[in-house]
Amino acid sequence: MAMNAGVGGLTINRMNALRLRWIPISLILLSLIPMGGGAFRVTQLASGAELTEANARFFGQPIPVLLHIFGASTFLVLGAFQFDAALRRNRTAWHRFAGRIVIPCGLIAALSGVWMALFYDMPAAYEGTLTWVRVFFGSAMAAALLAGFAAIRRRDYATHRAWMMRGYAIGMGAGTQAFTLGAVLIFQDPPTGVGVLAGHVAGWVINLAVAEWFIRRSVAARPRRLALHP
Repeated sequence: MAMNAGVGGLTINRMNALRLRWIPISLILLSLIPMGGGAFRVTQLASGAELTEANARFFGQPIPVLLHIFGASTFLVLGAFQFDAALRRNRTAWHRFAGRIVIPCGLIAALSGVWMALFYDMPAAYEGTLTWVRVFFGSAMAAALLAGFAAIRRRDYATHRAWMMRGYAIGMGAGTQAFTLGAVLIFQDPPTGVGVLAGHVAGWVINLAVAEWFIRRSVAARPRRLALHP
């Protein structure tokens, strides 16, 4: 009986570990989309690919896009592990160390994205309102990360987690936008400026809605956890 109980407990622990890790695993899989796009862009720049209307701005000013790719890739991958509850609980030193990398890289990604939106010569479908929408969300991502940093300095862990989730949700926008812009392409090929705008906004809004759901669920569950583990 004791052996059976031990085996059963081991199975439950493994199931709980898998349940806790589905979030970071899902985030890493989604991050492969923008990271793949970034790797393609770096390959183009390194190999001296043929200049086109779509890539001329990157060859003219490569540093902002390279900073954006490096910052975003590091932010998305390391940031995904920050949502691993078991890792946060059992390896707090690693969580703090990774956080010291995640926040600066996220700021690099956000601010370089704002710079590109303002100063790159964008295709016609990406100009106008979308420019200011990208500036808004890039600025909001930077503000969320700074708010998260300020909260952890105060040891306000719940507020820190909430703001970091919001910042990460915006940063992961490019992953979700692959699907929302893909949906636009079903009805518009090539897409109009309104279609491109809608696809981008939808990706950010979906991510933020999911983040807010997780934040609210965490807040609602906290009294129950305190009751179980006073």
